[in-house]
Amino acid sequence: MTVDTKERLIRAADTVLRTQGYAKSSARTIAKEAGVNSALVFYHFGGVDPLLFAALDRSSAGRMELLTEAVADARTLEDLVDAGTRVYRSDIEAGHLTLFSELVAAAVAKPELRAEIRERAEPWIAFVEQTLERVIGGTPLARLTPPRDLANAAITFYLGVNLFTVLDSDRSRTESVFAMARRLAPRARLLTRRLPALGGKRRAHD
Repeated sequence: MTVDTKERLIRAADTVLRTQGYAKSSARTIAKEAGVNSALVFYHFGGVDPLLFAALDRSSAGRMELLTEAVADARTLEDLVDAGTRVYRSDIEAGHLTLFSELVAAAVAKPELRAEIRERAEPWIAFVEQTLERVIGGTPLARLTPPRDLANAAITFYLGVNLFTVLDSDRSRTESVFAMARRLAPRARLLTRRLPALGGKRRAHD
């Protein structure tokens, strides 16, 4: 019964946060969605915020699995842009970015949430950095724009895109940004070619 109740609360917290936002994610609202007593929110999780982060963690695990699979075969910037576009569309439909964005917005007024959010953002930044290092590491582009900096920019862009969809109801503007990235990626091929090591050149002339 205990495990079932916790699962119901996590699923309910996910639904309420996605559909009603952080401001309306009270213990009573979540418990009503789960069909349980609101006291169980505090019994199992110690409060509403820990429950909301549990819902985010559940969603993040699933999204990370999807992202890992999406970029597994990526070898070029074009591959990464295509994978990113697919994942973005999936994330919008699934509501994962809404969960994260709602908690980020809440942290503006509640500084105590910020450490929890930073902790959960870091695995995503690290994953993007590792993927970029695999695809462009050792290239002129990586020297111009280190993968860590690109990873930070990618996460910032991704959050911004999600917030902008509130205004861009038909997604035409956000889709145009991804279309621009698809046009630009092939033009960066010269910057993503790995140059032979200097030592290798010397040996070739010996």
